[in-house]
Amino acid sequence: MSTLNVTSTVEELDDNKVKLHVEVDEATFEVALGAAFKKIGREVNMPGFRPGKVPRRVLEAKIGVEYARAEAIQDALGSYYAAALRNHDVDAIAQPEIDIESGEEDGPIVFDAEVEVRAVVEVSGYDALEVQIPNPIASNEAVDSQIDSVRGQSAELVEVDREAADGDHVTIDIAGTSDGEPLPGLVADDYSYEVGSGAAGEELDQHITGASAGDVLDFSAEHPVDEDTTIDFHVEVHSVKERVLPDLTDEWVDDNSEFDTVDEMRADAADRLNAGARVAANRALREGAATAAADLVDAEISEALVDSEMHEQIQNVSYSLQMQGISLEQWLMFNGKTQEEFSDDLKVGAAHSAKVDLALRAIAVAEGLWPSDTDIDDELERVAVQLSEKPAAVRARLTATDNLLSLKADLAKKAALEWLVDHVAIVDADSGDVIDRSLLEDPDDESTGADDEVPAAAGADETVEVDE
Repeated sequence: MSTLNVTSTVEELDDNKVKLHVEVDEATFEVALGAAFKKIGREVNMPGFRPGKVPRRVLEAKIGVEYARAEAIQDALGSYYAAALRNHDVDAIAQPEIDIESGEEDGPIVFDAEVEVRAVVEVSGYDALEVQIPNPIASNEAVDSQIDSVRGQSAELVEVDREAADGDHVTIDIAGTSDGEPLPGLVADDYSYEVGSGAAGEELDQHITGASAGDVLDFSAEHPVDEDTTIDFHVEVHSVKERVLPDLTDEWVDDNSEFDTVDEMRADAADRLNAGARVAANRALREGAATAAADLVDAEISEALVDSEMHEQIQNVSYSLQMQGISLEQWLMFNGKTQEEFSDDLKVGAAHSAKVDLALRAIAVAEGLWPSDTDIDDELERVAVQLSEKPAAVRARLTATDNLLSLKADLAKKAALEWLVDHVAIVDADSGDVIDRSLLEDPDDESTGADDEVPAAAGADETVEVDE
C-alpha cells in the first residue's frame, strides 16, 4: 500500500464536529490523474487504437485534462480524506461534507471536510456500581426438580378418589363440535389427558381441574384459528389418576441410572445445574455492568452515532456469519427478512449500545486502559495466529480499511468492561445478598476463552473489506 503525501490540519467545531483542511501536492495527485487517464482509455473507442492502449497525450488532446482531473478527484478524494482521518486519529461517525477550495483546474488539491465525530464523555460513579445477577449456585429445589424429572421416567399412575389437580392424568370421553359437527382430533373415548398440559386448550384445563370421576362437563371455547367460530365441548370423566414417583433410594438409583447412590446422582445434577447457572450469572454480570455504566452517560446520543453503532453491529453479524460460511444475504433469506427489517431490528438497541460504547471508552481513558503500541502489536500477533496470517498482513488490512482505530477502541472497551466486572458490587437478584466472586469461577476451567476471539475488524477478507 503506497503512502499518500497528504498534509492536513484539524479544527474542532461545535456539536461534536471537526473540520479537516487537506492539501494534496501535485506529485501525489499525478498518480491519481494517471490512473484516471488509464481508466478513460479503457472506456473510450478511438480509431487506430485498441481499448486501453490510447496514449495519454492523445486523450489530453481529444477530451482535455479538465475531464480527467474531475475523474481523478472523484476517484481519489476518498483516499485523501481517509489519510487525513488517520493522520489525526479522527473517529468519524458520519459522511463528511466536502468543499473543494482549489485544484479542480490545476495545481495542488485543497479541500475542507466537515464531519461529525464520536462524542467524548466523562462518567462519574462507575467505581461504585451494583449489579444484580441470578445466583450462580443452583438451589436445592432446582436439584430436586432435576432428580424428579429422572424419577418421572419410572412414575406410576395410581387411581385416586379426589378432585383432579395439575399433573394428574384423567381418563375421559371428549367430544368437540362446531355447529353440531364433530371436529377431527377433538373426539375420543377413554382418552388419557394430563391436567394442566394445555394439549387441548386452556379451557379444558380450567374445567377439568377440580373435576372428579363421574362428572360430566359441558362448556364452550373459542376456536384457536377461526375467532368467529365456537367449539362446544362435552366431557365425561371416568377416573382421576395421580402420578406417583418411585422412592428415591440407592437401590433405585443403581437400577435406573449410571450412578450407584442418591448422593452421587444429586452431586452430578448439582454440578450440571451449577455449570449452567455460572454461565447465566457471568453473562448477567457483564451485561449488567455495561448497562449500569451506560446509565451514567448524560450526553444526548446523536442520530449519526446510533447509525454508526448499527452499522458496526451489521459488520459484526456479517463477520460472524462469514466465519460459519454463510453470507448476510443468505441469512436474511433463510429468516425471511429484508435488509431494511434487519436494520430496524438492530436500531432498537443501537442507542443503548452507543451509550455503552461511550461509557466504556470514558472508563478506559479514566483508568489508563487504552492500549499501548505494544498491546496493539501483541493483539495483531494473536489475531495473525488465529487467522494463519502474518501480523504485517493483518495490520495492512486494518490500515487499508481504516479499522486500526476500531481495533484500538475494541481493546480499550474490553479492558474497561473487565475492570467493571472486577469492581462492581455483585448481589443476588432474588435475595439481595452479596455474592462471593469465587462462585462465578469454573473450578475446571483455567481460561475464559475470551482471548481466543478474533475481532471483527481484523477478519480476513481477500477483498480487503471488513465484514460478527
